[in-house]
Amino acid sequence: MSVAEPDPELHGLREENRKLRKINAALIDRVERSSDMAGNAFSMFETAITLEAMVRDRTMELEDALGRLATANAELAQAHAMADAAQGRLRDAIDSINEGFVLFDAEDRLVLYNDAYLGFWPEIADHVREGLAFEDVARLAAAYHQPLGSVVAPDRWVSDRLARHSIADGGHVQALADGRWVQINELRTSEGGIVGIYTDITEVKAEDARNRALELAERNLVLQSTLDNLSEGVCLFDAQGRIAAWNEALQHLLGLPDDWVQEGASHAALLNWCRDHMGMADRGCLDWRGDRPGEPAHALVSAGDRHFELRSTALDRGGQVIGFTDVTDMLRAQAGLQETAETLERRVADRTAELRAEVAERREIEGQLRDAKTAAEKANLSKTSFLAAASHDLLQPLNAARLFVAALGDRRLALPTRALVNQTSTALDSVEDLLEALLEISRLDAGAIQPEISDFRLDTLLGTLRVEFAPVARAAGLTLDMTSEPLWVRSDIRLVRRILQNFLSNALRYTQQGSVRVVCLVDAGTIHVSVTDTGSGIAADKQPLVFDEFRRFDTRTSGKGLGLAIVKRASDMLGHKVTLESAPGRGSTFAIALPVGEPVADPDSGPTSIGRDRSMRGLNVLVIDNERAIQTGMRTLLGGWGCTVQTAGGFAEATGLFAPGEAPDIILIDYHLNDGETGDTALDRLRAHFVLPVPAVMISADRGKELKARLDADGIPLLNKPVKPAQLRALLRTMLK
Repeated sequence: MSVAEPDPELHGLREENRKLRKINAALIDRVERSSDMAGNAFSMFETAITLEAMVRDRTMELEDALGRLATANAELAQAHAMADAAQGRLRDAIDSINEGFVLFDAEDRLVLYNDAYLGFWPEIADHVREGLAFEDVARLAAAYHQPLGSVVAPDRWVSDRLARHSIADGGHVQALADGRWVQINELRTSEGGIVGIYTDITEVKAEDARNRALELAERNLVLQSTLDNLSEGVCLFDAQGRIAAWNEALQHLLGLPDDWVQEGASHAALLNWCRDHMGMADRGCLDWRGDRPGEPAHALVSAGDRHFELRSTALDRGGQVIGFTDVTDMLRAQAGLQETAETLERRVADRTAELRAEVAERREIEGQLRDAKTAAEKANLSKTSFLAAASHDLLQPLNAARLFVAALGDRRLALPTRALVNQTSTALDSVEDLLEALLEISRLDAGAIQPEISDFRLDTLLGTLRVEFAPVARAAGLTLDMTSEPLWVRSDIRLVRRILQNFLSNALRYTQQGSVRVVCLVDAGTIHVSVTDTGSGIAADKQPLVFDEFRRFDTRTSGKGLGLAIVKRASDMLGHKVTLESAPGRGSTFAIALPVGEPVADPDSGPTSIGRDRSMRGLNVLVIDNERAIQTGMRTLLGGWGCTVQTAGGFAEATGLFAPGEAPDIILIDYHLNDGETGDTALDRLRAHFVLPVPAVMISADRGKELKARLDADGIPLLNKPVKPAQLRALLRTMLK
């Protein structure tokens, strides 16, 4: 700190004191000269008295001036002491803060700094001193390679740093060569100087990097899990042709060595392996096109005695995706079927000739046919039993795949990726519909479904079907017309609904333009419900075949050919007659005759209580399933909804997840667990362990009436596999009300 300027009043007092001293000396000298010349004693006495008065007056003025001078000196000393104390307190305050502090004056000269500031530049700390220009400090830091940017181009770093310093309008971040990160905030002072605050943000940067790495690892895990659940071999290459992702199916299909990735996996290496090692004639489908996006390449190729379907797609941002599907067994099956068909044709021709030529052998042949029919019926029953018994194993992987796809659909994805997810979801829907139809046919054939006859309103049922199929009709550009009066029928409402659903689904699928009309007519104690379309119609010779499995006369549609087979089995079980009237170019009318019922009280007409909906965010969910893939899918799906998810394989593992006194908000539990443990038994033990009636949802591929009735008696909702995410979410919201 600089010393304050002298007080003008003090300066005037000093000047007046000097003049008084000069006048006093002159008077004394004059008296002395006068006494020598006159020698008159009286004159000398008179002069002495006059001089004494004058000297006394001047002396008093001098003493007063000296007192004022002493007071000014004391005030000046006190001001110096206060300035030194303030400067000391300022320096102590600056040294006590954790951030680096530095102050430059209006001429950009270093005025003040603390030890924390020097800590950012340990190599140049001995060279930093007050009065040093900022440019000199920056050049010293660059010369000793303190900032990371100065290691490669020191002059450019100095130029950029001086430009930022001259602006001094906020903060920026610098990376140091020793691995630290510093945030620099510079602002101008009112006198034109610059004050800078230097903050070490290394931990913040490290935490951000860890969070990004964790997020990327979780995304890669979900992607890899999805790829590993595909039967198709898939590999992804980046823009430089390096392997970025693959699945185990690829390694299995192509017979790649276990260490093929460590050996420098690339597009060129895979191409050489397929062409040179396997002898695959890919016809250019595997060529590199990662730098020229265009139409996907597709080819059916052979490699020795195996056949593959290849799909190659270039990515918009560079890179390429290649898929391998082994179709060897499918082609062999097709060839076998063709050979069988030809063999059957020859056998039919031979048998016809034998029948015409040898009438005497007709009984023997009829016996053989009866035996063949019996064998076919046994084979059909065996097939039915197998499908019913294998339903759990068939639906487990489909359930896991649907959960993963639903979880991916909830995330923010790029448009190409979202399109793939939507296509995968559509494919899963088709597989699910096919399995549902096959299982329903098997249960009908095996007698696992028994009718539950009751009286219900037909118009109410048709109203729900109108809500279900109206959007489908609008999407197809068709008119859906339903007319019905309040009519009561006596039958199984679930099976009748299924029959009418299949009638409407077929009518909307095979009608290109026009309308679909539902009409109810009462005739002699019977209600005829008909579904009429304006489609292309069915020829008379083909009408008896429409109720067989997998019969489709219009290959342009996406049906499976199982809907009418289910109608035939359900109507036969109920004893309701189903009729078909159709002609080419005049549409088709499918109808069913239902017996008239008696009106009963509607259990759904009473008042209902509606609770307040709770958000699922923060909901603590315990998922118990013996399949790890389903655990992972549930964790991903429910986590995307904001739930806290914990997974276990059974009772013992589940109890170890919670401290004494703690319990989940809800339990999702599979019915078939390991070692013969069932979901209802495990749930009873868990509720006893938690000492709380924790709400639960049972999930199972078992569609038997016995299990559903037992769970209904215990008040436990049942969801069938594969679980539909929307259905699960709606059930959870309902249970939380």
